[in-house]
Amino acid sequence: MPTQPKPEKVPPRRVRAEAYVNDIIEMAQGLLADDASIGDLKIVSTAIQEMRQAFAMFAPYRHVRKVTTFGSARIRRNDQTFQLAERFARLITEQDFMVITGAGPGIMEACQRGAGPERSFGINIRLPFEQNPNPHILGDPKLMWFKYFFTRKLFFIKEAHAAVLFPGGFGTHDEGFEILTLLQTGKCQPLPVVYLDRPRGTYWKTWQRYVEDHLLRRGMISAEDLALYKVTDSAEAAVDEITRFYRVYHSSRYVRDLLVIRLQRRLPPEFIDQLNDEFSDILVNGRLVVRPAFPSERDRPDILHLPRLAFHFNRTNFGRLRMLIDRINETPQDLVI
Repeated sequence: MPTQPKPEKVPPRRVRAEAYVNDIIEMAQGLLADDASIGDLKIVSTAIQEMRQAFAMFAPYRHVRKVTTFGSARIRRNDQTFQLAERFARLITEQDFMVITGAGPGIMEACQRGAGPERSFGINIRLPFEQNPNPHILGDPKLMWFKYFFTRKLFFIKEAHAAVLFPGGFGTHDEGFEILTLLQTGKCQPLPVVYLDRPRGTYWKTWQRYVEDHLLRRGMISAEDLALYKVTDSAEAAVDEITRFYRVYHSSRYVRDLLVIRLQRRLPPEFIDQLNDEFSDILVNGRLVVRPAFPSERDRPDILHLPRLAFHFNRTNFGRLRMLIDRINETPQDLVI
């Protein structure tokens, strides 16, 4: 009898992907069973369509670091803040970052102009008063339109490795506080957040006084939460804050009950001992230990070789976690292995 061919083995990633797709199909059928209104179904359908389109647009650039920028659409081209935003975007792209903007005029145009279309994305929003894309991203395949603010906001944060906020209105403050909330509660990856104003400008300095006088002084935030962002009036300082964040730190993820910090290079044992002494307050138990990649991290073969620090983080003091990352990045060059 002829030998029967062995069934082709399905890759584990494909098995997991199909399971999630089946969950989505089951939830969609559940909406029908629940007799959801046409309006509710339209929200779900449009949101999924927007997310699918955005996933596809960003996919080819998945492993390129990106900076999301926010600021007023009403800033004129002859304004000093416009020129600052353009300069910042040019400087950060020289460090191999890409820039994400809301694709409109003002600060968005300035950042797009500084970065250039080949190094920038535009994620626009449909409004009753149409916000037309600025000329530096118009017609580019890295431009897309969103109907909903919530799906657009998702990609401002999901794709970002840093965020920079220039002076702006309600929308800028909305985005800024949302990012800080996500960082404070651990709902997004650690990333640097910079509030950038023109030289000797008082816009963010006044905001900083409000945070300290009304939020911190009344106990509505903790002192360590101030480590989640930086206020500056220098484009160079903003670029330094972002690039220094990734000097030794690479990325992080949870593996079961462990927080795993991936490092660009190994740290000496004596320095890790110092970290354990300085940051014992955020450890539920045990110590920060060096270890190789976990089996569950095989979905990122490009970084399997990176050393890791793994520890039982209390998942509460995210300002202190940012301080730990800063301390790691402050490692003297002659101590890095």
